[in-house]
Amino acid sequence: MNRLRLLPAIVGALALLAGTVASARLSPNIVDKPTRFSGSCCVYTGSPALAVTLSMIEAGGGPSHFDSAALLKTLTGVHFNAEVHKLTAQYGKGQVAQFLKTFDFVVADSLLIVKAKGVRLPSAPSPNPKNGPALARALWGAGQSGEGFNVEVMLDRAVSHPIHLQVMKDIDAKYGLAVDAQYHAILTTAMKDLASAYHLSAT
Repeated sequence: MNRLRLLPAIVGALALLAGTVASARLSPNIVDKPTRFSGSCCVYTGSPALAVTLSMIEAGGGPSHFDSAALLKTLTGVHFNAEVHKLTAQYGKGQVAQFLKTFDFVVADSLLIVKAKGVRLPSAPSPNPKNGPALARALWGAGQSGEGFNVEVMLDRAVSHPIHLQVMKDIDAKYGLAVDAQYHAILTTAMKDLASAYHLSAT
């Protein structure tokens, strides 16, 4: 009987230990909280990596003329045609076109929110926005949670978690939840393709 009474306590202790071990693997400022499109983990709660964000925006033509297709060309370099072909075969021409359109909206909306909140972008981007492989590496690094790449962690680090949440609400209002989910899915695939092309490792 005593053993039966101890069983719930043992199970609870093991669950707590498992949670502690899982948390220990996570990177600093990463918390084990559920996200909309990436499952049960993770959320980045630290300051945004605005120099990388600015580099990404500049690589796509700058704040006033951002074009996600131009960003993709910069990031992929000689792999551009192969990547477009792969994404089109995997998701369909219409879905890829909508992804690029949504990405344009995400950047424009983020810049409006940042301006409204009085957040100042850095004076210089880092890495060099003309260096596609370096930028891909920086974005891939921004998405690391301690348990591998997570696109929502990358987007949290780009603008902060609260602004990322607001942008997702704005995507839903403009295009719908399904488009929002597909945007995250295709962006995840594109980032993993870049990691494969440039031999980037997950941490």
